[in-house]
Amino acid sequence: MTTRHRTIAHVRAYTVSGGGADYHDQGADHWIDDHISTPMSVYPEYAQSRQSFGLNVLGTLMVELEADDGTVGFAVSTGGELGAWIVEKHLARFLEGARVTDIERMWDQMYRSTLFYGRRGIVLNTISAVDLALYDLLGRLREEPVYSLLGGAVRDELTMYATGARPDLAQQMGFIGGKMPLHHGPADGEEGMTQNIADLARMREQVGEDFWLMFDCWMSLDVDYATRLAHRASEHGLRWLEEALIPDDYWGYQQLRRNAPPGMLITTGEHEATRWGFRQLLEMGCADIIQPDVGWCGGITELLKISALADSHGAMVVPHGSSVYSYHFVITRTNSPFSEFLMMHPTAERIVPMFSPMLLGEPVPENGRIRVPDTPGFGVEFNPEIPRSRPFTH
Repeated sequence: MTTRHRTIAHVRAYTVSGGGADYHDQGADHWIDDHISTPMSVYPEYAQSRQSFGLNVLGTLMVELEADDGTVGFAVSTGGELGAWIVEKHLARFLEGARVTDIERMWDQMYRSTLFYGRRGIVLNTISAVDLALYDLLGRLREEPVYSLLGGAVRDELTMYATGARPDLAQQMGFIGGKMPLHHGPADGEEGMTQNIADLARMREQVGEDFWLMFDCWMSLDVDYATRLAHRASEHGLRWLEEALIPDDYWGYQQLRRNAPPGMLITTGEHEATRWGFRQLLEMGCADIIQPDVGWCGGITELLKISALADSHGAMVVPHGSSVYSYHFVITRTNSPFSEFLMMHPTAERIVPMFSPMLLGEPVPENGRIRVPDTPGFGVEFNPEIPRSRPFTH
């Protein structure tokens, strides 16, 4: 029987304990949770830690799809028990018995059937995980890497920038740039603004003029503050200001991009979803770079459409860090010239696999570059030592 006639026999959804796909669920000593400016920073009791207001509550969702010949594909995203319930109780009906190759049809049915309670957020996270598992399964059945299914690589390797607390160390590791979390927002007043600029100036002095430095603002600013931050930061060569405003403020992003100093890029899209959300960003001229997360925006099926839209608007697509799930996409797109690597070491002092210890075989940068493996599917396996549970069955 050819791959074209293979069908999905079983759909399983798990929650994973201590796996790492919900990389916000780190210890108190991790840089990723150390007084980062957030939309909740206006409330002093939630300003110090993102976990204090529940950033880590979702947990990891794992979707496993088994073909009628026993081949299994899988993928992970954030979604936890909520996502597992949606997969088992709702989405499985569109998957079991369907041909493995009918990915577009399955995506459309999952999306249309969940419109009355979905459209983005947890539902799109879940659809994304299913979609990624479909590509993993198809790649394994065809014994090809996912990037071959997408048309093949347009470059030999990925060029990476690092997100973390230590751009100076990232420079030494060969990355092209370092994106820092912004620690102070409007609630911290002018003193906070001064501290943000001091942090940037200190880092610029350490890395020199040519190394990229960026601020990740994580939806925490308003247009006035972001504009003032951009102009003050431009004196220290800030390359871009990322996700300065809440995702739904398209009009604010449009104004911010107009306000930005010459040469500074405005970027966003990590918490946007579907081609329709990104169409609004692009048609309104909200961003120079869009940054969809393939595990949240609708999976690769939707990311392909988002990328085509961006290309027609002259915008770059640099997905939010999602390890192999974005690497296989980025290496096939000419308008995705570089990629993000999240430094998941607690102090960002060394390179560790982003989804460690959950995924085995996950590639990591060497001298700031990654060669995407040509192993079937996404080229990773689930670590059998990581606990997982199947909380719901259909």
